[in-house]
Amino acid sequence: MIKLYALTIHEAHQLLKEKKISALELTGAVLARLSKVESKIGACVAITEDLALKQAAKADKYIKGGEIQPLTGIPVLIKDNICTKDLRTTCSSKMLEDFIPPYDASVVSKLKAAKAVIVGKTNMDEFAMGSSTENSAFFPTRNPWNLDCVPGGSSGGSAAAIAADEAIYALGSDTGGSIRQPAGFCNVVGLKPTYGRVSRFGLVAFASSLDQIGPITKDVTDCAIVMNTITGHDPLDSTCLPYSVPDYTNSLIPHLKNLRIGVPKEYFVEGMQEEVRVALKSAINKLQELGAKIDEVSLPHTKYALAVYYILAPSEASANLARYDGAKYGFSYQDTDNMWEAMEKTKQFGFGAEVKRRIMLGTYALSAGYYDAYYLKAQKVRTLIRQEFDRVFEKYNALVTPTSPTVPFKLGEKVEDPWQMYLSDVCTIPVNITGIPAISVPAGFANGLPIGMQIMSPPLNEEILFRIAFTYEQATNWHKMKPPI
Repeated sequence: MIKLYALTIHEAHQLLKEKKISALELTGAVLARLSKVESKIGACVAITEDLALKQAAKADKYIKGGEIQPLTGIPVLIKDNICTKDLRTTCSSKMLEDFIPPYDASVVSKLKAAKAVIVGKTNMDEFAMGSSTENSAFFPTRNPWNLDCVPGGSSGGSAAAIAADEAIYALGSDTGGSIRQPAGFCNVVGLKPTYGRVSRFGLVAFASSLDQIGPITKDVTDCAIVMNTITGHDPLDSTCLPYSVPDYTNSLIPHLKNLRIGVPKEYFVEGMQEEVRVALKSAINKLQELGAKIDEVSLPHTKYALAVYYILAPSEASANLARYDGAKYGFSYQDTDNMWEAMEKTKQFGFGAEVKRRIMLGTYALSAGYYDAYYLKAQKVRTLIRQEFDRVFEKYNALVTPTSPTVPFKLGEKVEDPWQMYLSDVCTIPVNITGIPAISVPAGFANGLPIGMQIMSPPLNEEILFRIAFTYEQATNWHKMKPPI
């Protein structure tokens, strides 16, 4: 008996196209799966059963009339910092607990135009600030591979849900690794596109020069299919690139002949878990067997990326989150006659500890007397890091690194030590700083927990990522392994 909820996008699409299943049957199977396992994982802040069934019924009418697109009738989960019209968008924060956007994010509009079925919104670190989904104001999300472990963050709800077959695919956002790190932790595929490749209109801002929306899927083929739908110029987002978009499924070519891949030695950092090192060496050897030419390369400024990120991202967060003053929307502290006290208490009780920590870091870095010493210097080092990547990409088609230096850690293990938590993103942060695209694919296990391999390419060169990721995936079975939940 086929488990409909376990299908990939391309498998489900084929069955829908051949009318062997209906969108209502597929959606019903996913909703049943959600009701069975969601209480153990906590991946969703909202399950939109009524909306999903209406959208599925509508999709079936289109399919019956011969109008079917690759995502028609296929259930999706949306990270809860992506605006959905008439549907709560909370950013997993008390500040936006009752916020219902009057409009859809551009990516949601594109999914609706493709007749996708929205089954819910996923849990996340509050305002996308975190690496474990423990910073949600509502509840932590658990890793389906081990319920005592974190799923990564901040898109931990999206990654955990796809690993547990709670939807066929999901959308996340990535500011410093928030799609790729949880994808690596949950044994699924996660892509952070080139900055500006996917519209950010309707994405609740954290750090505007770093944020990017991207897909989390069960395999590389699905990732390419979702990218075909959500990518493209959007006049509503001034940072969205006005370039034509290729059909990414044409890049799913299973050979690596004549491709040059660099392995940056700085990413095999001190403190990296030995099992991760061994798994990555094995994955790199497999790429070589498949025809790629592999060389060790050096990116010496990489060691400054973490420090640069934790000046730039909090600075931008400080500016972006100033809008939550209790006056226009969101949580508002009312028990006072003083406007200034009301604003202060709104922020005090509306934001969680990690968000307040980053706002204070950013406000300090931007303050008079410290702007040049911190923010300006960080921008200059950011330029150096970008130039270093540009030079390496003159010789190499792609770079390969671990997605994370460790396997998923235990819930609560790093909550009291922000620095250790920040180090979880040491391999992913340079990608956001430079604006390049990167993908994480399943690459092995250690003690029953997943290990991800990250592949980076030059800007606007997602085709290379898909080709390498697809070739590796087809030659291994990691992506076919499912958690015992």
